[in-house]
Amino acid sequence: MIDRRQWIALGIGATAALHTRVRAQTLGMARLLIGAPAGGAGDTLLRRVADRMKGRYAANVIVENKAGAGGQIALMAAREAAADGATMLMTPSTFFSLYPHTYRKLPYDAERDFAPVSLMAYTNFGLAVGPAVPESVRTLEDFMAWSRANPDKATYGSPAPGSVPHLIVAAAARQFDAPLKHVPYKGSVPGLQDMRGGHLAAMSSPIGALVQHVQQGGARVLAVSGSARSPQLPQTPTYREQGMPIVGREWFGMFLPGKASPELVSHAATQLREALQHKDTLDTAARLGLDIAWSSPQELRDMIRADSEEWQVWVRKIGFTAES
Repeated sequence: MIDRRQWIALGIGATAALHTRVRAQTLGMARLLIGAPAGGAGDTLLRRVADRMKGRYAANVIVENKAGAGGQIALMAAREAAADGATMLMTPSTFFSLYPHTYRKLPYDAERDFAPVSLMAYTNFGLAVGPAVPESVRTLEDFMAWSRANPDKATYGSPAPGSVPHLIVAAAARQFDAPLKHVPYKGSVPGLQDMRGGHLAAMSSPIGALVQHVQQGGARVLAVSGSARSPQLPQTPTYREQGMPIVGREWFGMFLPGKASPELVSHAATQLREALQHKDTLDTAARLGLDIAWSSPQELRDMIRADSEEWQVWVRKIGFTAES
């Protein structure tokens, strides 16, 4: 009979053998793909992670920006890459939890084509109003009531049609029976400029993009979309606190091609977790308004499924499709 010490020795030996096999498969260079141009919050975070993984996960780790087609170019490149650990994809949750319910057909299958590695960070959204909305409007319910009374002025922007910040306000408008008109923008900056200029009533945007406008007195945030209040806007209640039963978070996760072995996935998750815990990464994320988090591959897979189920319900209620 094998005693406890022998089991431990066998386990240590198996773990060492596993890491030896994984290291043998690791290439000299690793590519971290992102479907967005350089300079954004996700790209900046990914570059910090690449710096921390360099020399550990691979001799050289580079970030490749593959913007275009709404981010799908990066997804296709990751899907078609060799499953040897040399190509990973950082992507927001919308591609896996939201888009399957807003597009009739997608060129990828989230379950089959990608292997979850780890969660990386969260971002939540805020609904801000500017000078076009009276100072007396201080809550989500106030804004919906004002919108019903002023349907010709009741507009709100978001960084993109079909995005989480768009649909969470659309869901709130439906729940409060408010005639809000959506105005899509290419990113948060132009929408926030129009809001501060009085040309747009409200803007739904990542919290990190709103804070400076609040500090400058050009905006006030009525609701935030997380499960708890934001440390950056601690006085602002969540949508849930104001009667809207939804958490409109978005997260960034790292993925390998779908055929990657469990050993490679586990190795990548370990290396990524160490990079995310580095002080430089944490400081960068805080400056960008992102909350660093990590997970096991299975936890990330479960999160995708849970978010997908929630968004399926809300998309049906809203009646939104990408083709509409």
